Amino acid sequence: MADPVFHARSGSIPLAEIAALSGVELPPGSDTILIENVAPLEDASPRDLAYMDNPRYAEALAATRAGACFVSKRYAGKVPAGTVALVVAEPYVAYSAVLSRLYPDALRPGSAFGSSGVSPGSFVHPTARLEDGVTVDPGAVIGPGAEIGRGTVVAAGAVVGPGTRIGRDCSVGPLASVLHALVGNRVIIHPGVRIGQDGFGYAFAKGRHVKVPQIGRVIIQDDVEIGANTTIDRGGTRDTIIGEGTKIDNLVQIAHNVVIGRHCIIVSQVGISGSTTLEDYVVLAGQVGVIGHVRIGAGSQIAGDSNVNSDVPPGSRWGGTPAKPVREWFREITVLKKLAAERGRRDDSSD
Repeated sequence: MADPVFHARSGSIPLAEIAALSGVELPPGSDTILIENVAPLEDASPRDLAYMDNPRYAEALAATRAGACFVSKRYAGKVPAGTVALVVAEPYVAYSAVLSRLYPDALRPGSAFGSSGVSPGSFVHPTARLEDGVTVDPGAVIGPGAEIGRGTVVAAGAVVGPGTRIGRDCSVGPLASVLHALVGNRVIIHPGVRIGQDGFGYAFAKGRHVKVPQIGRVIIQDDVEIGANTTIDRGGTRDTIIGEGTKIDNLVQIAHNVVIGRHCIIVSQVGISGSTTLEDYVVLAGQVGVIGHVRIGAGSQIAGDSNVNSDVPPGSRWGGTPAKPVREWFREITVLKKLAAERGRRDDSSD
């Protein structure tokens, strides 16, 4: 059985074009070299492009057979004679630009059915409005009054709810649901994402939990990407908002009334409780938990597995449980280690 090929390559690319994409000055005579593909340092052939931006791979760089390699100035001297050194400040960024040129279809998910237009077997309500160039796969449901912009793909089994609006050049992955939402342009929603369901709102009265209707929306601005099986609840009385350019990993929970700023990074298994605000350029590493009604200031970074239970000033680096400034957290860890070691020595001497 032949190996399947999941991403079509656009064709070979000369080094001259790669240099133009990345702003690199090429050695004389190398501009006509053709690059056919990309590969890791250790697997690359003379027709492949590689990159190196981590000192752990210095030995692999020295032994690579790649035709060309993006590398920072610090490691340019380790590039073998048979490999063209493409010296850039940020090798991974330059490599990404070439990868996008070689594999444009991998930039966002397409039709799971490999089709275009509205497929037989999909369910599009007569009052829904779809611009020309929208793709709807079999089994997808588009509700009454929904609006979808050109170039958007709604994959198999996905649901776009009544009145929902989705902009242009978006992707809604298989089995995703988008309800009570306004979605901007170039938004990627991966498989299994849930957007716009009830927030977790209850009032305790007379010994029982009484459901509080959630009447807000979800607003997702342009160029947001939302990873598989992430959930974003609609607002209670205000809107849940995801700012422009924010990237959200798989398996993230974002509760009602949360406001996330522009260009934030939220890594897998993060949980953000209701009515919390993240300002622009915040980074939450994996498994961070954030309680409700706090504000994390612009540019702040929270270390993985931390729990935030108070406001975080802008530009801070916090970690721990409860989260606190990183230096303070490290000092506490150091003191605890010393205390534990001293206690261990006393216990050993008393035996």
